[in-house]
Amino acid sequence: MGAPRLSSTPLPGIGVRYDLTTREQRRVSVVAHRDGARTLNAYQEDDPDACALSVRLTSGEAAALVDAMTPTHHSPSLLSTTELGLVAERVELTATSHWNGRLLGETRMRTETGVSIVAVLRRAEAIPSPTPQFRLTGGDTLIVIGTREGVDAAAAILARE
Repeated sequence: MGAPRLSSTPLPGIGVRYDLTTREQRRVSVVAHRDGARTLNAYQEDDPDACALSVRLTSGEAAALVDAMTPTHHSPSLLSTTELGLVAERVELTATSHWNGRLLGETRMRTETGVSIVAVLRRAEAIPSPTPQFRLTGGDTLIVIGTREGVDAAAAILARE
């Protein structure tokens, strides 16, 4: 069995399409849109040019799918937080969030939920250990660590419009 065949094709004005042919000769592709969205496509087995499924995902949905396909407990180089009773998750701040444009400290996240926001991903930049004076922006992805209940509560607070 050889290595998976993956190719990429620039799509001017749209992004990049990645095509994978599996060992069973099935074709799937992902279009990485410039706005961060992804479109997942699966093609018919008897006609590799006929699309059988096309699903458009937000950047947050795509990240969740990637996390599901590569769970951290399978990687020995990553901290397995579930063994410690902690979870780490990405929480996206929408443009319509009540917290868009406000300071991180105003969320009272640690006081209200016990979680820590260990980093913020903004476009192609990672901001580690943001201070309470850090100004949140719609589209930010917050890396949150805490108990399952705390992380769920933090996501609910950040989803407030």
